[in-house]
Amino acid sequence: MGNPKDDPEYDEFCDPDNPRKIKYEDILAASRRMAGLVVKTPLPRTHMSDRLGMDLYIKQEFLQYTGCFKERGVRNTLLLLNDDQKKNGVTAASTGNHGIAMCYVSAQMGMPNAVVMPIHAPITKVNKAERQGGKVILFGNNMAEAKRHAMTYAKEKKMVYVNGFDHPNVIEGQGTVGIEIMEQLPTVDAVLVPCGGGSLLAGVAIAVKHLKPDTEVYGVQTDKCCGMVEALRKNDRVFVTIDSTLADGLAVNKVGVNTFYNLKGLVDKMVIVREDWVARAIMHIVEEERFVVEGAGAVTVASVMAGLFPNLKGKKVVCVCSGGNIDTTTLARSLERGMAAEGRLVKFKVTVSDRPGGMADMCSLLATIGVTIRDCVPERAWVKGDVFSCQLKVIVETRGWDHTKELVEQIKKHYKDYVFQDMNERTDKTSGARRGPCLAPNPVCMQK
Repeated sequence: MGNPKDDPEYDEFCDPDNPRKIKYEDILAASRRMAGLVVKTPLPRTHMSDRLGMDLYIKQEFLQYTGCFKERGVRNTLLLLNDDQKKNGVTAASTGNHGIAMCYVSAQMGMPNAVVMPIHAPITKVNKAERQGGKVILFGNNMAEAKRHAMTYAKEKKMVYVNGFDHPNVIEGQGTVGIEIMEQLPTVDAVLVPCGGGSLLAGVAIAVKHLKPDTEVYGVQTDKCCGMVEALRKNDRVFVTIDSTLADGLAVNKVGVNTFYNLKGLVDKMVIVREDWVARAIMHIVEEERFVVEGAGAVTVASVMAGLFPNLKGKKVVCVCSGGNIDTTTLARSLERGMAAEGRLVKFKVTVSDRPGGMADMCSLLATIGVTIRDCVPERAWVKGDVFSCQLKVIVETRGWDHTKELVEQIKKHYKDYVFQDMNERTDKTSGARRGPCLAPNPVCMQK
């Protein structure tokens, strides 16, 4: 057996044989250290509260300068470096947000930096990191490969590698979100926190449970990236494969040593929400709250919309919306997916007469019931039967399921050949996800 410290991926701050216990006092010290250097983000009551049957508040971490809560952990960590470390600079591996924060804070403090991102990292985040004065290296197909490259690079250049979700000082910095929530809403009943590697969830849980122990704290992941749920289920930090996900900020293959160690017994439950609900949540947050959030930031609201918290009806609930760095193309797709899931974007095929006025009659019919045509493509060559008919592939916009039902009835009444896509799948009626393993020794949510 060689010395584990010779492994390029050995990190003294994230040592599986020596996990660090994070204390509330360290989070409080971080809060004081960073006063005035990070944004104390607002915590307004949402417009969707009444519809969802609870007092729902959004902690707007997307209003940090870099568009994400990661700035807190990075700021706290870099403030604690000694002069030699600051001179040599810092490096990190990131899917985007941690890298952006690292570039911004280190450039502000006059320190060299280098951030390794997977080659499929969102373009918005890559560009944003470079604009903040960062050196971005694209390497690897996933976070695990990017991390190995970043740690090797750090040892070669004598730079400090800062783990974005497991460094003890990073967890302390993220925990300041919990302190702010308790200051802004002392009567809070439950806090919902997105979870990727676990630094935000661990930090917030430590702060909230110290200040108000009966407050419920839940971690939320999506069905595409649920590493923490798997780790807790198997009581081991297992490697999980992650393909494409809308919540790229949560795409961590293996959760942190320190976060895994600190979470157990503190978090009441882990919850998994399906990604189609995340797209719907992004759409509703844009429409009703007028905020733009990324997939990872919307998972908490998505889990409430999906009906995963019947025990929180009538309670004061805080959803941490962790970031807002979403590609415009991803945002557009999310809005369309959300509309389709709620019956507001409908796709169908209908065969009409190919004689003059045939298409116009169908368009007039749609106009009379107030349906907007988004796209209409005629198909003649592959239509069976009558050569004087034409099949139209139509995408329309409606006001919702009732309006869509009216559309279907009118098409059925006036045409013989038609096909509506997925009309039986009313996703607003399906279960949103499954709940993960319970972590609390004496779960608060199950006592009520």
